[in-house]
Amino acid sequence: MLAKVWWCGHHVSMKIFAASGVITAFVLLACQGTSGSVPAASGKSSATGTSDKAWVTLFDGKDLSKFRGFRKDTIPPAWVVKDGCLVHMKSAGDHTAAGDLVTRDQYGSFELELEWKVTSGGNSGIFYHAAEDTNNIWENAPEMQILDDTTHNDGKNRLTSAGADYALYPAPVGAVKPVGQWNQVRIVADKGHIQYFLNGVKTCDFQRGSADWTARVAASKFSKMPKYATNARGHIGLQDHGDEVWFRNIRVRALD
Repeated sequence: MLAKVWWCGHHVSMKIFAASGVITAFVLLACQGTSGSVPAASGKSSATGTSDKAWVTLFDGKDLSKFRGFRKDTIPPAWVVKDGCLVHMKSAGDHTAAGDLVTRDQYGSFELELEWKVTSGGNSGIFYHAAEDTNNIWENAPEMQILDDTTHNDGKNRLTSAGADYALYPAPVGAVKPVGQWNQVRIVADKGHIQYFLNGVKTCDFQRGSADWTARVAASKFSKMPKYATNARGHIGLQDHGDEVWFRNIRVRALD
């Protein structure tokens, strides 16, 4: 049972609702964003993600109090609430408005769910276990890639395509939806065992600190970043890559 719904800049859903008044069509197209609703991508993984702890809504369609800027105490101006969604507006080189977002709270083992969509050529990412002891969040925090695979150059490489663990573990072809459509994400971090899901497809499954993971880091650009992925606990972050990106239905629950 859906407790409540809000709409998130989806003009088609608004037109259908206004024109026909058919509640079923509205529910199918609206943002299903409550702590009581479970997005379709949130089925249990075979290995991790089981917890009796309550889900915590990080963004309810209007309140940004659970976020702040990376190494800041305020929200960078490029991040706005629009039509019930959290939106990073295209910054067009305005560095005074730029900056990544991080959660005020920190998490160790956790399960995260959210939805995102990008405009043509869009690029962003989801960080976790982030610290603020480096100049840039990506120097210490792992990242699940958000991308328009079709247009952006990073989409030509599975290591940097949507759903990948950026530059380390590739994502399979076909998991991401086209530009303008919502993509469902689930990230499970359980004592170093990391799993990414994109639209119900498992895109990455690895153990931080394993021989395989260590070898991949050593062969990547992160080998020159001594603090990369060294934190067992930290902030969850949303990347400002200069492009327009939309988020909704953001929630998390601790697994420890």
